[in-house]
Amino acid sequence: MKIRLEEDYFRSVIFGLQDALVSTTGVVVGISAGVSDRAIIILAAFVAVSVEASSMAAGEYSSEKAVHQMNRKSKHKDNLIIGAALMFLAYLIAGMIPVFPFLIFAPDIARVVSICAALATLFLVGYIKGKVVKQGAMRSAVEMLIIGGLATAIGLIVGNFLKV
Repeated sequence: MKIRLEEDYFRSVIFGLQDALVSTTGVVVGISAGVSDRAIIILAAFVAVSVEASSMAAGEYSSEKAVHQMNRKSKHKDNLIIGAALMFLAYLIAGMIPVFPFLIFAPDIARVVSICAALATLFLVGYIKGKVVKQGAMRSAVEMLIIGGLATAIGLIVGNFLKV
């Protein structure tokens, strides 16, 4: 079975990367702002990434299957399993970027490194997306950076507000 860069696969990868970076960073940074125990932060991060990667893959499969079922007349070129697997892998890999600093640094330092790494990766993903679709790489990069930054800020605000 030959895998081509189908639009559906590209959407799955970009969605998985962006959602993992935004969601995981928001969760991990929010938890680290509200809890000082490094073990709890790491546990919560790994649980969040593994559950969300699985959930996103299942959602990808179910939603694409519904599209296939709705539009029976069109010949769909994408494979539902491949799309779900790409979503899972993209989410899992990108989700580890904001988690990794907590394995190395103390929570206060890790929080800053995590945010910087996630935002830099969002910028890079946005830039690559813009290049692939030939629609303004810098604009795409900045847009993805702003979206991710806002979601991360929400995680920080909630974590600081609900400190335990």
